[in-house]
Amino acid sequence: MGKLLIVGTVAFDAIETPFGKTDKILGGAATYIGLAASQFNVESAIVSIVGDDMPEEYLTLLREKNIDLSGLEIVKGGKTFYWKGKYHNDLNTRDTLATELNVLADFNPVVPNGFKDADVVMLGNLHPSVQLSVINQLEQKPKLIVLDTMNFWMDNSLPELLEVIKHIDVITINDEEARQLTGEYSLVKAAAKIEKMGPKYVVIKKGEHGALLFHETKVFFAPALPLEEVFDPTGAGDTFAGGFSGYLAQTQNISFNNMKNAIIQGSNLASFCVEKFGTERMKKLSKEETNKRLHEFKELSQFDIELQ
Repeated sequence: MGKLLIVGTVAFDAIETPFGKTDKILGGAATYIGLAASQFNVESAIVSIVGDDMPEEYLTLLREKNIDLSGLEIVKGGKTFYWKGKYHNDLNTRDTLATELNVLADFNPVVPNGFKDADVVMLGNLHPSVQLSVINQLEQKPKLIVLDTMNFWMDNSLPELLEVIKHIDVITINDEEARQLTGEYSLVKAAAKIEKMGPKYVVIKKGEHGALLFHETKVFFAPALPLEEVFDPTGAGDTFAGGFSGYLAQTQNISFNNMKNAIIQGSNLASFCVEKFGTERMKKLSKEETNKRLHEFKELSQFDIELQ
């Protein structure tokens, strides 16, 4: 069984979309990554921090998904990271209404001893110095280190982010962030520039328009499944990352061809995540459901061509 180390936030989210709103519910990058990765036969652990206001039922949910929480620090008297946001009608843009770092402001990650030899490390969206601290605690180089980041760190911690990028194998960012990081409008040119910064593989997410995988001169495009309803896009990118890294940890195969499969697995799981608020859809997702939708992805992207 492959080992997957997940670094990121376990948090509270309050979300408003055109279809409804929630009070504080379970969220955070590590939560979505962990729930997605639990669809695969892997040993996974979360490295994160919460306050003692985190309900036990949420922690029980993660444990029941076979996620090791020995790397989750619980601060007595502390308050958990909190984010509140409102999505516009197109669901592609949102306004952040509140961000409270709380215990996350003083987070010093500690990698559990049993996961210092992880096969795959998934660095969820966090301060680059935290991500680098985790890399430095590993006892051996993993088969794969995957980094997710965002424009906030490009704006505020670019030198630290560039240092982390030197040490990773795969970066997952969206098209807007790829352009900001490189100054290139062409995503092909942007990916080539990013590869020179360190990673061997570049995954550029395009939301409802799918994802691109770049490696040297090779390019693969994975479509996003056209959905009748998108209820809440929160966590879709992290769910994609969890599916991608979880599948690679299970298969122990980091070839370009297998990464194509990993991209489809990530896209498949992300398509479920957006169907309900927060983590609601991912909590009870069955293998039968995911397999059925994988066949839909196959039908969407495969065809026979007759050359004239």
